[in-house]
This record gives sequence, C-alpha cells and structure tokens, in this order.
Amino acid sequence: MHDRDHPERRPDFDRLAALFKAVADPYRLRILATLAAAEDDVCVCEFTDALPINQPTVSHHLRILREAELVTWERRGTWVYYRPAPDASARIGAALRAIFTQPAHASTAPR
Repeated sequence: MHDRDHPERRPDFDRLAALFKAVADPYRLRILATLAAAEDDVCVCEFTDALPINQPTVSHHLRILREAELVTWERRGTWVYYRPAPDASARIGAALRAIFTQPAHASTAPR
C-alpha cells in the first residue's frame, strides 16, 4: 500500500472543493489575476471601476476570497486594499496536484 493510500494521507476533498468553489467564478479569477500581477496592494475601488458589476457584488466576491484565505486585506481610511495571500498560489497548485496524483479506487470516490 502506498503512503497516499492511507486515509490520513488522502486529500480532504471537502476542503479542496471549498477552495475550488472560491475560485470557480470568472470575476473572482479576474480579481486574483489582477492581484497577482499588481506590484502593490489594490484598492477595492479599482475593482469596482474595472469590473462590470456593482460595489456590493465586488465586496461579495472579495469576501468569498477572504474566507477561502486566498487574499488578505488592510483598511486605510475609508478604503480597503487587497493583496494575494502569501500561500495562495501554492495552495491552489497543491490542490490540483492532490487531485491528479490520487489513485483511482472506490474509497476516494465521492459519496
């Protein structure tokens, strides 16, 4: 039996699904891509101006990314500034690797 066949070494598919759900939206992917490419923190106002959605919807998407711990934020006066979480890229990459390195057998199939 391989190490990854031990139940304690199998990925937590519920946790992986939650991470993928957080990024499974074109606006959230766009926000993450913008943050990843930015040289500095990005103001929430910049997303509101750049995306064809209203401010409450932008805030909703940012909240989902915060809850998934993919972004961090800082309030500066009346504005909030965002940056990618330091481990966001590594966590998403690890999640993909966990899926594609799993052996195919019934014990890892969804219920």
